[in-house]
Amino acid sequence: MAENRGVVYVAHGRVEVQSIPFPKFDNPQGRKIEHGVILKVVTTNICGSDQHMVRGRTTAPSGLVLGHEITGEVIEVGKDVETLKKGDLVSVPFNVACGRCRTCKEQHTGVCLSVNPARAGGAYGYVDMGGWIGGQAEYVMVPYADFNLLRFPDKDKAMEKITDLTCLSDILPTGFHGAVTAGVGPGSTVYVAGAGPVGLAAAASARLLGAAVVIVGDVNATRLQHARSVGFETVDLSQDATLADQIAAILGDSEVDCAIDCVGFEARGHGHSGSQVEAPATVLNSLMEITRAAGRIGIPGLYVTDDPGAVDSAAKHGSLSIRLGLGWAKSHSLHTGQTPVMKYNRQLMQAILWDRLHIADIVGVQVISLDQAPGGYGEFDAGAPKKFVIDPHGALAA
Repeated sequence: MAENRGVVYVAHGRVEVQSIPFPKFDNPQGRKIEHGVILKVVTTNICGSDQHMVRGRTTAPSGLVLGHEITGEVIEVGKDVETLKKGDLVSVPFNVACGRCRTCKEQHTGVCLSVNPARAGGAYGYVDMGGWIGGQAEYVMVPYADFNLLRFPDKDKAMEKITDLTCLSDILPTGFHGAVTAGVGPGSTVYVAGAGPVGLAAAASARLLGAAVVIVGDVNATRLQHARSVGFETVDLSQDATLADQIAAILGDSEVDCAIDCVGFEARGHGHSGSQVEAPATVLNSLMEITRAAGRIGIPGLYVTDDPGAVDSAAKHGSLSIRLGLGWAKSHSLHTGQTPVMKYNRQLMQAILWDRLHIADIVGVQVISLDQAPGGYGEFDAGAPKKFVIDPHGALAA
């Protein structure tokens, strides 16, 4: 049996690479399953959602193996698997989904009813998401493999574009979902809150969907410079000029057709002094202010039910001071929740394979080794304009 190493959450602000058990065909409750496969991980990405746990902003326990963005090669196949074989190269949606329950059958795989005893929805290596072992490791087990996995049709061609295709497990479908639920279409004016990888994936998705102009807002000057370098308009939210005024300076109109929240609950206030202060409802309230009447707001940014590091007692339980009356008065539609990756990943794979979308350049992919993962977490947390992709076996360096 091969050794297995993975990225483990140790304590507030710290991760380590440790030896972890080689995966078995067991579910988190220890019951034997035969519908899974074991993957040799080819790429596995560090996500902004992982940072929430590492910062101590969730109830994640020490010892949790991290990682929900996985691409890998099938090396073992459970006896009930029918459509996959050893050697297949596959993308793993971050949603763990059974394919059998009501929500899965309705394509709401982000809230599968069968894979998490505590609540709807499962994910790999994430707090309160069913206990499935994370994939920032050398090997990982994926259940319900026939349903969950997206097989790349040509392994060699896929490896040529692997830094793009690795984004299919989460950030690209998540950004695309944000754009779709915000109603982006040909000629739309779009504002994206957040210039991190998901924000840039949402901006790229809006452009793919035909938006006339895409504006990205952030307080991080380095990330904004990168966003401009890949073709997006930007607004600097650390400035004292209001968001509406900065949008008007670009569009000649202070409102947009569509808005996408790619920040989530660790948002900071706007303005020179406000940008240093956490204000978890700031993004949602600002989007209602600058989205036109009858416009739509997509919210792929993460909001949690329990936040032990929140700024006040209400926010510790996910209760935020949202100006719902404003959204109601403007007849806004808001769409929240985990992205159902399988609704989009095959189409987005085609867009990558046929050179319609060079997402690795847009989100700033940087490949690192497994041993470099703790440093990658630190750089990403400091605001580097990069998407860190872990190469556990040196497959991309070869």
